[in-house]
Amino acid sequence: MESLGSTRRSFAPWTDPDAKPYIRFENVTKRFGDAVAVDDLSLTIYEREFFSLLGASGCGKTTLLRMLGGFEQPTEGRILLDGRDLRGVPPYRRPVNMMFQSYALFPHMTVEANIAFGLKQEGMPKPHIAERVAQMLKLVKMERFARRKPHQLSGGQRQRVALARSLAKRPKVLLLDEPLGALDKKLREETQFELMDLQQDLGLTFIVVTHDQEEAMAMSDRIAVMDTGRIMQVATPAEIYEAPASRFVADFVGSINFFEGVLAGSAGTMTRIRDQSGVEFQISDDANAVTGDTVWLAIRPEKISVTRERPAEADNALDGEVWDIAYLGDVTVYNVKLDDGRIVKASTMNSQRRVEDALTWHDRAWISFSADAGVVLTG
Repeated sequence: MESLGSTRRSFAPWTDPDAKPYIRFENVTKRFGDAVAVDDLSLTIYEREFFSLLGASGCGKTTLLRMLGGFEQPTEGRILLDGRDLRGVPPYRRPVNMMFQSYALFPHMTVEANIAFGLKQEGMPKPHIAERVAQMLKLVKMERFARRKPHQLSGGQRQRVALARSLAKRPKVLLLDEPLGALDKKLREETQFELMDLQQDLGLTFIVVTHDQEEAMAMSDRIAVMDTGRIMQVATPAEIYEAPASRFVADFVGSINFFEGVLAGSAGTMTRIRDQSGVEFQISDDANAVTGDTVWLAIRPEKISVTRERPAEADNALDGEVWDIAYLGDVTVYNVKLDDGRIVKASTMNSQRRVEDALTWHDRAWISFSADAGVVLTG
């Protein structure tokens, strides 16, 4: 099988049938009154994995994290960590620590006091506490700020302190609830790489809750996309993006164009799809459908070319009018309006500073894509 996209590291225990999951959610349901927050969910996570729970607000991802941390109990099902059933085990008895979205730093304490707090609660001897705090400050590069209080720190610095406090007790699993949500875009991107490096250096299992697709894609070994308390797909970032299991996943992660139609036939690895306007597409993707079934062709904008003339060797091509243009610096996004009124989004890399005879608003243009550019979905 061809690989999809690049991988962050050669780490894929989920592909080994003999590998034992470190964390198991087995048919877990969580109800709050009549509301079902998590619905009969099963999931496995492996030791040393950087795993993300991705979904919109209210999908159940934070509830799942809180159940693993011991702050909520499942209504049904069970959660196992390293083979141990966690039912009835209080949070402070679990080898798990949780970094909250608000960071929850004590405003009256210094940075080093905040980091030391949990260690003091556990009764660690003072010399050991001082040594551990020094290690944590060095780890998150906050040595110079040890005597400052939270209000004297930037958002990024407070995030580092919260991370150091969470790691000070040396948990086997670190739970992070929207850990980068309070940071600006540039700092968030920098911190993503720092978290990835830190997780690999420490050899811990990180489980992150986020609604930010780019954040999940950048940091994770695998992602679970959630909706209404259920898992829609669990896969690597590349598989989620390039081979979504459903229209929901395709639409939730990144930008996508959908062409609804019927399966007109197939021969070998080539599938023919006839869309609602009668246009036939040639797609080299196996469809789990039979001739006459309704299917959706899903294509990412960057897989579509926009040209003034019809490409001579294009597998699939449609013409229309340039309706909108968004220049984003590294890419330009075109919305091309087809003659039947549908809008198709395409994006092109700006690899040159200047482009001769560039397309502009209301120009006629062709959109085209290769047979292997799209994926055929049945639901």
